[in-house]
Amino acid sequence: MNLALIHDRLNIKSFWEERINADNRHAESEETRVNRSALNLRQEWLVRLENRNKNLKNLNENFIRKMKSADQT
Repeated sequence: MNLALIHDRLNIKSFWEERINADNRHAESEETRVNRSALNLRQEWLVRLENRNKNLKNLNENFIRKMKSADQT
């Protein structure tokens, strides 16, 4: 093979390896940033609030049911 072709292949290979490594580093830093984001906490709190509202609604319905049964007796 021609020495120039080998040199070009090595340059191209090293270019793409560096590009892939840079993209991987960027993806990892982005994943870390997203994991530290307040959006995850917001979603967690929304789930907690939803569960709290369901429990309060059930408690209120049970209370009303007991009051109705007490009125009927």
